Amino acid sequence: MKPIEEFIRNTTEETQEKVDWTKVWSTKYPVLATYQKEVDISKYAAEIRRMFTELQADYGYSELDAMLVLKDILAHEYMDNRPKKSGEKKRK
Repeated sequence: MKPIEEFIRNTTEETQEKVDWTKVWSTKYPVLATYQKEVDISKYAAEIRRMFTELQADYGYSELDAMLVLKDILAHEYMDNRPKKSGEKKRK
């Protein structure tokens, strides 16, 4: 995990903007390469934009901070509510 953490710390915003993250992650998760043809993206984008705006207004977050907060909440919702493997504990 340390090499990954170090890589993340040392990656600049400029470098991140040059990477097609959808393409990179779709090699591991193929749905990321195909959902654009199936999902009504504008429907979900409008709701996400509303949540961005609400977080910015309610907590004074920048757009980047609001995105990071929403992304973290989404990840925790997924991890906390997925079917658990044997021996795995639910996070509080």
